[in-house]
Amino acid sequence: MKIIKNETLIERNGKIGQWTSLGALLVLGLGMYISFSKPDLFIYSIVSLVVGFMMTQIGMYMGSRWGRSPRPDEKLDAGLKGLHSEFNMYHYSSPVSHLLVGPSGVWVLLPYHQRGSITFEKNRWKMKGGGFLQAYMRIFGQENLGRPELDAENEVKTLHKFLAKKMDAANIPEIKPILVFTTEETELDAGASPIAALKIKQLKEFMRQGGKNRSLSNEQIKKLTEVLGA
Repeated sequence: MKIIKNETLIERNGKIGQWTSLGALLVLGLGMYISFSKPDLFIYSIVSLVVGFMMTQIGMYMGSRWGRSPRPDEKLDAGLKGLHSEFNMYHYSSPVSHLLVGPSGVWVLLPYHQRGSITFEKNRWKMKGGGFLQAYMRIFGQENLGRPELDAENEVKTLHKFLAKKMDAANIPEIKPILVFTTEETELDAGASPIAALKIKQLKEFMRQGGKNRSLSNEQIKKLTEVLGA
């Protein structure tokens, strides 16, 4: 498998996450200092604490995706290690964050690192459990599962729009999204989900089996790699 990765973007966003987290600590510290030493400036203390909290959330978001190793791209690479050389994995170097192109088709990979029990029921993804820390993080909106089906739809539309500018619309192959849960502790029940959903350890075999059916010909793969700049 060939890996095409935007290292510059990863390094830049990782640094942004680090500096934002450090800045958040300073702002929160300032807010605490004002609240204890200058009660008459209470409003400034509140503003500092709110801004510091927002910066903390941004820093955690950036850090989990761009800073702390293993990052989502590293987890996907490890899970797909050993895949046939006909496959090309694009990280942050295409219109979508993670794109896999190969004999099994064109796949937009959406990694999720949430723990606990994750199920698809009544046309919605739901998350339960995961321990006190995960519950705490969900309360503050950082580790919420969100709406994977909407994320997938937007990613597919973004990629299709890009390809339509580069090649004949009739030659654009089907773009398929897949949810990849990268934490082993996750208990996954995809039920009747219209979107494929797997744990990371199942991903390579899933692509291998799909490759046997050759959703894409060698010519199609070559054309797509030319368009994507591989």
